Amino acid sequence: MNRSFALVMTLASGLTLNAVAQAPSASTPAAAPSASAPAGPAKIAVIAFQVAVAQTNEGQRNFADLQKKYEPKRQQLKALSDEIDGLKKQLQTQGDKLTEAERSTRTHTIDDKEKQLQRAAEDAQNDMQQEMQEMYNTLASKVYDVLNDYVKQHGFTLVLDFSQQQSPVLYAAESSNITKEIIQAYNLKSGVPAPPAEPTVSAPAPSPTK
Repeated sequence: MNRSFALVMTLASGLTLNAVAQAPSASTPAAAPSASAPAGPAKIAVIAFQVAVAQTNEGQRNFADLQKKYEPKRQQLKALSDEIDGLKKQLQTQGDKLTEAERSTRTHTIDDKEKQLQRAAEDAQNDMQQEMQEMYNTLASKVYDVLNDYVKQHGFTLVLDFSQQQSPVLYAAESSNITKEIIQAYNLKSGVPAPPAEPTVSAPAPSPTK
């Protein structure tokens, strides 16, 4: 299975919200000191802003919707990948019984299908990443508004984002981390309910011994 197909399969079926949160966004705003902040000792907070955006109820709902949208494409790619694997196995098991022309024809067919799979996987990957980025940027702007209000209400003079790749934060006390508070504040403002919990599969009961 080629890398592009494997990546699309990961994006479409196994990608977590934290993965979205780790992708830096050029449009992610940086919280700055408020001009109206009172003079005195600095009151500093830290936040994993991208994680906060992704873990809001709205972020989780939107990403789940995006996964559902791309599920048919994921199934198409998987079907084509399975077809290619089947053709390769046939060629491997029947190769000594085929003429040189037949082997050449089958090899050419496999090559064409692999190129088709790669192009389709790359297109799906690019489309999903673009939608994911647009979805994140829109939500990030709204979460930032909540962050801005929270900072003013609690008198913070500076907020540092430690989810950025080039974050200047080397250490911060847990009490200064306002990530959870911002998630909760946004969830309250948006009114979007928490996503349903994933069903748990219980282990089968052991058979009684005789």
